[in-house]
Amino acid sequence: MSRETSLHGVHKGLGALFTDFAGWSMPVRYASELAEHKAVREAAGLFDLSHMAEIHVTGKQAADVLDFALVGNLTGVKPGRARYTMICNPEGGVLDDLVVYRLADEHYLVVANAGNAKVVADALAERVAGFDAVVDDRSETTALIAVQGPKAVEILGAVTDADLDALKYYASVPASVKGHDVLLARTGYTGEDGFELFVDADEAPALWRLLLETGEPHGLVPAGLACRDTLRLEAGMPLYGNELTVDQSPFEAGLGRVVKFEKPGDFVGRAALEERSKQDVPRVRVGLKGAGRRAPRHGYQLLADGVDSAVIGEVTSGALSPTLGYPIAMAYVDRAYAEPGTKLSVDIRGRIEPVEVVALPFYSRA
Repeated sequence: MSRETSLHGVHKGLGALFTDFAGWSMPVRYASELAEHKAVREAAGLFDLSHMAEIHVTGKQAADVLDFALVGNLTGVKPGRARYTMICNPEGGVLDDLVVYRLADEHYLVVANAGNAKVVADALAERVAGFDAVVDDRSETTALIAVQGPKAVEILGAVTDADLDALKYYASVPASVKGHDVLLARTGYTGEDGFELFVDADEAPALWRLLLETGEPHGLVPAGLACRDTLRLEAGMPLYGNELTVDQSPFEAGLGRVVKFEKPGDFVGRAALEERSKQDVPRVRVGLKGAGRRAPRHGYQLLADGVDSAVIGEVTSGALSPTLGYPIAMAYVDRAYAEPGTKLSVDIRGRIEPVEVVALPFYSRA
């Protein structure tokens, strides 16, 4: 049976269509995923992300344990700032991609994907051994609500005491939103400006209703997982299970920049990742642009040149882009075919369609 967030009843009242996602019953759409996507690009969308994991790491050696457990340099993150990073296994395979917030000198918040919540929590609990630090999984008692879109500042500014103009991208601050104590972060997964609000699960329904009521005059709508997926795809952002898996290192994904070999000391996966960094990876992540209305989908095969040619890659995510009006996809292709401008073919249910390799992201906000 799927788990429910503390906002499940609210979504039900709004007429949401639900889907099982990583063991959670989550709203996939409320009315129209295209309308929700458009609202986020032009005004704002309200998302329930309470299925994500929130794991706190505290203590004198909190920074040290995260530098050992993750591939990034977390000691270098200043209090109030956040960093995108990854947790790998000893072989260098990606267990999950994470956002880590440094809340104070000895206090970090690790946010993991819902499907990998237990994997990440268990790995951190194991890797903390020998360090003067404590790992505390607070996922059950924490809700996460996101306001994303160009009107997000205007909407949130009407109900919070936080100085939003001073809050930089990938930064966070404790704030009050009409009496609700939240951790307010300027982060997101849509390619737009916006905020994520961490709040006690019990307070989430009241906070959601407040934000929806405040935002509706500005064009804010509740938004589900379907439009979240097309938004992140347009922005070229990877999804764990599609672009990232345990069978790949950050280098195959084109995200080797998150691996910080220059940090002192050992970290889990370091030796394997150093070895992989010296090699040309056989397949790399690319963007694909199609024509017509038929979009390549996850698992579709890419061909070098037409129906009888060799398979040189596979689509990981694809959709008809609501913003751009043509099919887009991310894929892994053989290195020889990864240069932007390269013409390829994709097998869409037996029909061969042309695609072109393009640089990521597909969409960037002005």
